[in-house]
Amino acid sequence: MSIQNLYHRSLYPIIAAIFCALLLISNIGATKFIDFGFIKTDGGAFLFPLVYILGDILTEVYGFKAARRVIYTGFGLGALAGLTFWLVQIAPAASDWPNQGAFESILGFVPQIVIASITAFLLGQLANSWTLVRIKKITNEKKLWARLIGSTAVGELVDTIIFTMIASLGRLSFDEFLNYLVVGYLYKSLVEVALLPITYPVIAYVKKREAEVSSS
Repeated sequence: MSIQNLYHRSLYPIIAAIFCALLLISNIGATKFIDFGFIKTDGGAFLFPLVYILGDILTEVYGFKAARRVIYTGFGLGALAGLTFWLVQIAPAASDWPNQGAFESILGFVPQIVIASITAFLLGQLANSWTLVRIKKITNEKKLWARLIGSTAVGELVDTIIFTMIASLGRLSFDEFLNYLVVGYLYKSLVEVALLPITYPVIAYVKKREAEVSSS
């Protein structure tokens, strides 16, 4: 597919934009820790699994290099968001604006969380895409379910371990850390497995659409 066709009528820019948007929304949501009974997670759990699903779609349809470009873009935007929130935080608040404390509590720059989030995302997504490509090659582009599940298992494991280790340092007890790690990994992985019936037709549609763009 030529570069001109890739950006003309292609779904690639749209998928890339949604990917980055979901990442930023998830990172903001992740600033809040959530307890569902004995389950400890964070607000990013609502949308973050969809980031990996889109990463699978990007890699499966457009290849590792194209997916890596979007991953790097998401990483840069995540770092920019953290820097922006920090600049807003340290900027002098208006004399009649009483919400500085609330802003710092919710969106205040927390280096530990920002570093955990963007580092885990970058390494987890690269591991996810690389694994999908390797399984695709080994299976001669057959067994889509195997590469979707396999790449998710590897990518989410890398992501969850790195994020949990950095973000929980000095913030959670060992039992809470273990709970957060295991539950977070299982939850995000199972969500992607449960959505396979949706991911399959989406990949088929995108592949068909891109084939039509390439031939036009």
